[in-house]
Amino acid sequence: MSTQEKAETISRRPLKFCMFTTNAPSGYPGAPWHQPMAAGHDYRSLKSWLKLARDLEAAKFDAIFWADHSGIYDTFGGSRDAAIRNSVQFPINDPATLVSALAAATENLGFAFSENVIQAPPFSFARRVASLDHLTEGRVAWNIVTSFQRSAWRNVGFEEVATHAERYARAEEYVDVVYKLLEGSWEDGAVVRDSATGVYADPAAIHPIDHAGDFYRSAGPFCVEPSPQRVPLLFQAGASSDGRAFSARNAEAVFISAKSPRGAATFVEDLRAQLVEVGRNANDVLVFQAFTCIVGATEEDAQLKADEYQAFLKDEAALVFQSAAMGVDLKGLDLDTPIGDLNTQAMQGALRALAEASPNKQWTFRDAMLKSMTPHAVGTADQVIEKMEEWAASGIDGLNIAFLNGVGELADFTRYLVPELQRRGLMQTEYAKGTLREKWFGASRLNERHPAAKYRRKALMDETIS
Repeated sequence: MSTQEKAETISRRPLKFCMFTTNAPSGYPGAPWHQPMAAGHDYRSLKSWLKLARDLEAAKFDAIFWADHSGIYDTFGGSRDAAIRNSVQFPINDPATLVSALAAATENLGFAFSENVIQAPPFSFARRVASLDHLTEGRVAWNIVTSFQRSAWRNVGFEEVATHAERYARAEEYVDVVYKLLEGSWEDGAVVRDSATGVYADPAAIHPIDHAGDFYRSAGPFCVEPSPQRVPLLFQAGASSDGRAFSARNAEAVFISAKSPRGAATFVEDLRAQLVEVGRNANDVLVFQAFTCIVGATEEDAQLKADEYQAFLKDEAALVFQSAAMGVDLKGLDLDTPIGDLNTQAMQGALRALAEASPNKQWTFRDAMLKSMTPHAVGTADQVIEKMEEWAASGIDGLNIAFLNGVGELADFTRYLVPELQRRGLMQTEYAKGTLREKWFGASRLNERHPAAKYRRKALMDETIS
C-alpha cells in the first residue's frame, strides 16, 4: 500500500467527535462573547447547558470537552484588566458541577472535564470523580491539567508557579495516588450487598493505600465503592516533551492543537513510538485534534458568517490568551518579531506545535495569534469535510470541535455537516453500548498495560506469589 493509499484509508475511518468549550461566556478562549450565536447560550443557565447536551447527543457527538483553569490571565500588560474586559475565560465556572445534571438528560454523551492537579488533594478529587462516574453510569472523563498560570497557583496557596518539569513530576505523583485509591483500595469482590445477613461490604477486601511521597500523603481506605469505570477515562493535553512522556505513560486520549496536518502527523508518530517504549500498545491512546469551522448552505453563506465573526473579533482578546500561553507579554511588542527559541515555563507544547507544523518557517508572534483565531475551514459541507479528511489522514482519531462563532454554530454543523459525515462513514450513526471507555476501547476498565493496573489487588497478590 502506497503512502497516499494509506493516508486515504486512514482518512475514511470513522472519527470521534467532541465539542470543545469552557464554562465561561465565550466558550472558546479569546472568541467574542457577545456575537449573536454566542450570546444565545448562557453559561450560567442549567437550562441552556441541558439543551446543548441534548442537541449534541441528537447529533451523535461522542462527548463534550470542557477546558478549564482556576486563575486569571494577567501576563498581557502585566495586568488582569484586558482579560476581564474581554471575558477571556473569565469569569469561569467549575465544569464538573454540570456533569451529573447533563447525564440525567442524556443516555450516551460523554463528559470530559479539565481539572488541575493543584486544585484539590488527590483523595478529594478521586472521591468526586468516582461519585460522578456512578451518577453518569460510567460516562465521565478527566483531562489532567498542569497549570502554567501563576494566578492559579497563588489562588491555592503557592507563591510562584512551579517549573515545567516540576509540574509534571507533581502530576505523576498525583495520578499515582488517584490510581491507588480507585484501583487498589477496594478488591473486585469487596461489595457484598447481602440483604439476608445485612453485610454491605467485606472489611477484609477493603484496604488503605498508605501513600507517602514527595508532594502528597494519603492513608485511605477510599470511601467510595468501585464505579463502573473505576478510573475515569483519562485525557491529557500536553504537547511538550514532558507532556508527551506523561501522556505515553498515563493518557487514553490526547488533545492537541497542531498547526497543520503535517504537525499532527509528527505528533502522532512520536506519541505512538513513546507508547511502545513504555510497554503500551501504539493504539492505546486516541489523538484528538482541535478543529474550528464555519459551515453554510453555500460558500457565500459560510463566508458571511465568517465575516460577522471577524467583525466582532478583538486583537486584544487574542493577545491576552497568547501572552499567557507563551509566557510573554505581547503588549507593545512588534508582532512581526520572530518567536525564535523562546525559553518559557508556560505552554511549551504550543511552541513545539508551531515548529512541527512547518519546520523551516520562521514563525512570528503575529502568525501564532492569527493561527489561534482563524477557522480551519469555511465553506459548504463538502469543503469543510475535505479539510477534515486532510487532518484525518495525519493519523488522528478524532476532532475536538470548537465553535468560534459560539454554541449557536452547532445548529448549522448538525444541519449541514452531520448527515454528510455519517453518509461518508466519518461519523457514527448510533452509539455503542456501555461506558465511555467501553464505547471507545471495548472495555470499561483500564487495560493491563496501563500503570494503574499494577495497583489492583489481584496484581499485587500475583507479585507477592512470584
